Amino acid sequence: MARERAGPTLALGAALLFGLSAPAAKVLIAVTDPWLLAGLLYLGSGIGLGFYRLAGGGRARTTREPPVTRKDVPCLAGAILGGGIVGPLLLMYGLASGSAAQSALLLNLEGVFTALLAWIVFREHVSLRIGVGMALIALGAMTLSWQPSSPVAWDWSAVLVAGACLAWAIDNNLTRKISGGDPAQIAALKGAAAGAFNILVALGRGANWPTWGTVLGAGLVGLVGYGISLVLFIRALRILGTARTGAYFSTAPFVGAAGGLMLGEPLTVGLFFAAALMGLGVWLHLTERHDHEHLHEPLGHDHLHWHDEHHQHEHAAGEAVREPHRHQHLHGPLRHRHPHFPDLHHRHGH
Repeated sequence: MARERAGPTLALGAALLFGLSAPAAKVLIAVTDPWLLAGLLYLGSGIGLGFYRLAGGGRARTTREPPVTRKDVPCLAGAILGGGIVGPLLLMYGLASGSAAQSALLLNLEGVFTALLAWIVFREHVSLRIGVGMALIALGAMTLSWQPSSPVAWDWSAVLVAGACLAWAIDNNLTRKISGGDPAQIAALKGAAAGAFNILVALGRGANWPTWGTVLGAGLVGLVGYGISLVLFIRALRILGTARTGAYFSTAPFVGAAGGLMLGEPLTVGLFFAAALMGLGVWLHLTERHDHEHLHEPLGHDHLHWHDEHHQHEHAAGEAVREPHRHQHLHGPLRHRHPHFPDLHHRHGH
C-alpha cells in the first residue's frame, strides 16, 4: 500500500511545482508577450524532457517506462490538441474580451470539469467523501481569485474561458488513459507540440522575440513548472485516477498565491480562508479508505511493476529480475478485497 500512498505526494508535488511557476512567470511576463511566454514555457518543458529521455533517464532498458505505442496516439493527440492548442487559444481570446479577475475565478472550473468528466464519461468511481473534498478544494481556489468589485457576468468571454477549462479537463482525462506509458515522453511530446504552436501563433500576431536570457529563464521555469510537474501529475494519475489527482492539483493556485508573498504581495484574509478550505479537502482525500471485494478481469499490458499481489507471473529460467521492471504481462482473473484507488488495475464498476 506504500506505493499507492505515494499518489497524493506525487499529485501535491505536481501542484507545488506548477504553483511556484506562476510567480516566476509573473517576473518574465513583464518583459515578454504573454502568448509567446506560454509557448516558451511549453517548449522548455518539451526540450528539457526530450534530452532527459535521449540520455536514457539514467535507467537500463528493462527498468525504463514503456514508450508511447500506436494505440496511445489517439489519446495523446487529443490531449495535445485540447490542452496545448485549444485550451490556450480559448483562454487568450477570453482574456482579451473579459476582465482578468473574472477569468481567474472561472479558471477554477478546470478541476470541476475534470472530476465531472472522470465520473460521468469515463466511469471513474467518486465517493461522497471525495466529492466533498473536491468541492472544498475548488472553493478554496475560487476564494483566492474572488473580487467582489468584479462580479462574474456570463458573457462570451466567460464562455471562452469555461471552454478552455473544458479543453484542459478533456486533456487530463485522456492523459489518464495513457498514464501507464513513459511520463517523460508524454510530457515531452505535449510540451514540444504545444510550445511550437503557441510560439508560431504569438510571432504571427506580431510579438517581439525577447532577449536570450529571458528565453533561457522561461525554458527553465517551463521545464520545472510545466515539464517535471506534468511527469509527477501523470505518475499520480496512474495511481489515483483523474478525479483525485485533479483535486490535489487544484491546490496549485494556493501555492502560487503563497509564492507571491515572496514578491511583496500582501497577506490577505482570503489566503488564510483558502488554506483552511483546501486543507480540509486534502485531509478528506488523504483519509479516504476505499475497500471492498472486487473482480479483476483478464488484462494484458506493459508497464513498470513490482511482483506484488497483482503481478504474480513467471520469468524465463535464469533471467535476472530487477524491481521495478517492465515487460508485456498478462493478468488472470482475480477476486479479492483490499484498500485501493482507481489505478491501472482497479478500473472496475461499483
